[in-house]
Amino acid sequence: MKLLSVNVGLPAPLLDDRSGRTVLSGIRKRKVTTATVAVGRTNIVGDGQADLQAHGGVDKAVYVYSHDHLPAWLDEIGYGTGVDAPFGENLSVAGVVEHGIRIGDRWQWGDAVLEVAQPRWPCFKLGLHAGLRKLPALLIESERSGWYCRVVIEGEASVTGDLTLVHRDDDAPSIDEVFRAAKGKVDPERAAAIASHPALAARWREMVDRRYRTSETVRQGV
Repeated sequence: MKLLSVNVGLPAPLLDDRSGRTVLSGIRKRKVTTATVAVGRTNIVGDGQADLQAHGGVDKAVYVYSHDHLPAWLDEIGYGTGVDAPFGENLSVAGVVEHGIRIGDRWQWGDAVLEVAQPRWPCFKLGLHAGLRKLPALLIESERSGWYCRVVIEGEASVTGDLTLVHRDDDAPSIDEVFRAAKGKVDPERAAAIASHPALAARWREMVDRRYRTSETVRQGV
């Protein structure tokens, strides 16, 4: 996994041009220009979130997005180039996409070790950041979600170079499979296996369980 850039940002106002109101968000990030960064348990130093109920925490410490998707976004909606971190990502990477990343994968990044915890389900702030209100819906439809990592070992890490896979459970679900499960697009038996994986973030375990409980209720006419 090739690291293209590291991006951080602290909460700042985002304008909602429809309502005229502003919301605080840390989604607008800028490329780090130092040679290394300090990677802590809940974030990269210099990064932050405004709404800690919905964002941040140990299972969302570092957000990774593959720039292998940018040609498609540029072709489809004319978006994704010319700005740092177009999807609000901490790590802009290349060489991998969601189907090649599994829950529980551990990646060595300098002295730090990241563990893949969950996909990203976008909120409306991505649309405000991009100036494209439809972008969250398009990301959900396309399943180009990116993924969040927890930090299992803190440390200094370079802002360029490669991240190295150091652990993988070959039976773990891929990021795109988890995302499809949250949309109700895998069979129930596989969904149960996905939800039971110990490295999957609790919020996504609940999302998958709730989706399939709801589907079963509908099928039974309850």
